[in-house]
Amino acid sequence: MYTIKEAAARTGIPIPLLRAWQSRYGVVTPTRTAAGYRLYDDAAIDRLRSMRTLVEAGWAPSNAARAILTGKAPVIGANADDPARSPTGGPPDDGTTSRIDAFVAASIALDSVRLERVLDDMFSRGSFERVTTDEVLPALTAIGDAWADGRLGVGAEHAASHAVLRRLAGAFQAAGRRAVSEGAVLVGLPPGSRHELGALAFAVAGRRASLPVLYLGPDLPAADWVATAAETRARAAVIGSPTGADADKPRRSQPSAPRTPSSTRYPGSHGAPHLPLGPS
Repeated sequence: MYTIKEAAARTGIPIPLLRAWQSRYGVVTPTRTAAGYRLYDDAAIDRLRSMRTLVEAGWAPSNAARAILTGKAPVIGANADDPARSPTGGPPDDGTTSRIDAFVAASIALDSVRLERVLDDMFSRGSFERVTTDEVLPALTAIGDAWADGRLGVGAEHAASHAVLRRLAGAFQAAGRRAVSEGAVLVGLPPGSRHELGALAFAVAGRRASLPVLYLGPDLPAADWVATAAETRARAAVIGSPTGADADKPRRSQPSAPRTPSSTRYPGSHGAPHLPLGPS
């Protein structure tokens, strides 16, 4: 039997998404300990893995869950032309633009419940990498545009950003824990830079790919980048540049010692750099 954290790590499904699939579609029904903790058996793990495979192949989550629960889930083909990619043999379920619009509308309305529902819907559509690249980061860019043209205030922007931050933090934890003593991949932001969502998304993707990611967060002084790189004998440093004003900061954070971590910049806007996350 596995706890929800162990189930998330074994299936590659973030805990918030796992809970959403469980409550919304009933694809698994975990038992509970006397203390109320959820426990998942091997059959539940297999169902969750099947659910993830179907959704990544383009199935709508409701149809995927129904197929799994009725024993009618097909073998997933290896290419995009396979009819198993959707329950009708047609193109995968989409609606990305409407979900991004719904995220912006919920943010403008300061409707935290609707924000969480939209995020549940987004993260139920596929792998972390796919959803983050195709929907979550573009939604954050749309929030930045709404703030810039006066449709959304700073409070609403913060509420939306922190809703996403909580999801990314949960996904980072669910990606598994690995002790990092040396050879770390450092990920974070340079001094004075605080829009961390793109960097954190990159850190999650790296951790899911079994890289020894050490996430350092926003606004790390240059001297501490150098000290941490030396202490962990870092193999690489990914220093985000979410705004144009941050563009020169990673260079100032880069150590000049012989073992120099590489500094990779991902230009973007409003904490939503264009990350080459790719499929998992």
